[in-house]
Amino acid sequence: MHINPHAQSSVSRRDFWRILCQLLRERVTIFVSTAYLDEAERCNRVGLLNEGKLLACGTPDEVKQLMRGTIYEIRASEPRKASLLLRETLEGDSVGLFGDRVHVVTNRPDRVQQVSRSVLAAANISLNNIRVTAPSLEDVFISVLDKDDVEAEKEG
Repeated sequence: MHINPHAQSSVSRRDFWRILCQLLRERVTIFVSTAYLDEAERCNRVGLLNEGKLLACGTPDEVKQLMRGTIYEIRASEPRKASLLLRETLEGDSVGLFGDRVHVVTNRPDRVQQVSRSVLAAANISLNNIRVTAPSLEDVFISVLDKDDVEAEKEG
C-alpha cells in the first residue's frame, strides 16, 4: 500500500500518522521516506541519507549517540540576530537557528556560555535562557553531514 502524505486530499499529516499507527498495531511493516526528521523520531528504525549515501542507521536513540559535542539551546529576544552574531563569534562551533531558538554544537562548552552572554549583552540582545539540550535527529543529521564534509575535504 502506498500513501502519499503530500497529496492534495482531506487527510492531514496528523491523520496520516494515526493511520500508520493503526497499521503498526496490525503488525504491518511500513517504510516512510520523509524530510521531516521530527516525524522520523516516531519510527522504530531510521536511516539518514544524503545524496544516496547512507550516513547512519539504527533506532532513533542509537542514531542520536552519533552526535559529537554538546548542544546548547539559547533563547534570546532577537534569535535571528543572535544566531548571526554567534556564528561570527564562535568559529569552529556549529550555530543554527531552530525556530525561535539558537542551537550551538560545541566541543568547548565552557566557552559557549561565556562568549554568548558577553556577545549578546554587547549587542543589547536579551538572553532569556541558555541550557544544554538533548540532540534531535535533525541535530545529528547536520552533525554527521558536517563530519562527512570535513572528511571529504581531507581526502580531496
